[in-house]
Amino acid sequence: MLNTGKLEGRTLFITGGSRGIGKAIALKAAKDGANIVIAAKTTEPHPKLPGTIYTAAKEIEEAGGKCLPCVVDVRNESQIIDAVNKAVDVFGGIDIVINNASAISLSGTLDTDMKRYDLMHNINTRGTFLVSKICLPHLKKSKHGHILNISPPLNMNPNWFKDHVAYTMAKYGMSMCVLGMAAEFQKYNIAVNALWPRTVIHTAAVEMLSGIDKAKSYSRKPDIMADAAYSIITKPFDHYNGQFLIDDEVLEQEGIKDFNQYLSDPGMKTNNGNLMMDFFLEEYPHDGFNQGKEVAKRQAQQKF
Repeated sequence: MLNTGKLEGRTLFITGGSRGIGKAIALKAAKDGANIVIAAKTTEPHPKLPGTIYTAAKEIEEAGGKCLPCVVDVRNESQIIDAVNKAVDVFGGIDIVINNASAISLSGTLDTDMKRYDLMHNINTRGTFLVSKICLPHLKKSKHGHILNISPPLNMNPNWFKDHVAYTMAKYGMSMCVLGMAAEFQKYNIAVNALWPRTVIHTAAVEMLSGIDKAKSYSRKPDIMADAAYSIITKPFDHYNGQFLIDDEVLEQEGIKDFNQYLSDPGMKTNNGNLMMDFFLEEYPHDGFNQGKEVAKRQAQQKF
C-alpha cells in the first residue's frame, strides 16, 4: 500500500513499538513524515528478542519520521504520564494511539501461575485502558483522533477459552476497551477500532513460541498489519469506529489483491493454504500453532 502523506506532522504514540508489529506501523507512518513516540521497555538488546527503543528510533528517523523513544512499562502509570508529557512538549500533542503492547502465555488454568496471569492482564487490558485514558485529553484536542488496539474480534466460542482462558480474558479486555471507548469517545470525534491479523505474523515473539523455521514458513510479515493500520488511521473519524477489523479485509477494501507480497517466505507463493490462521477467528482451537496449521491446510484443499 502506497503512502499518501496524510500522516505528515501527525503524532503517533505506540506501545511496544521497539520490534514486530508496533515497529512496522511506526516505520510505515514515518514514511509520511509522522512524529513517532516509541513507548516500550527494551533499552538493552535481548538475546532472543532483537531491537531496542533506540535502534527502532534510528530506523524511524532514517525512514523519514521524527522519533521520541521513551522507556515505558505500560503497567507503570507514572512512566506513561511522563512519556505523554514529553510527547506533548516535543511534538505539541498526540493524534493517534496504537495499543500494541501485549503479553502471551498459552497455558491452561492449573499451569498458569498468578504472576503470569497478572502480567497478561496488567499489560494487555489494564495497560491499554491506562494509555488510552492518559492520552485522551490530548486526543480530544486533535482534529484526527484515533485509537487502534491490536486485539481480536470478541469470538465467544468456548474453543478459544478452554486451552488458555487467562490469555483470552486478557486479550479480550483490549477488545472490550474498543467497544466501550468507541461509544464513549464518539462525542469527541475520536475513532476507536481494533485490528487483528488473519494469519500468524512473523515476529520474534512468534519464533520463540513456534520455532524459527515454522514461524517463517507459515506466516506473513508485519508489513501487512502496518499497511492495514495505515489505511485505518488515515481515514476520517466516521469511516471506521467501534469496528473489529482484519488485516487482509481492510487491504481488500483498498484494492489490494496480491497478498503474496506479504509472505514471510517467498517460496510459499504456490502454497498459500499453508499459512497458519491466527487465534480467535474461526471455530477451531489453535492449539499452540499446530492444529490451526492443519485446519488451514484442509480448508485450502477444500477450496481448490
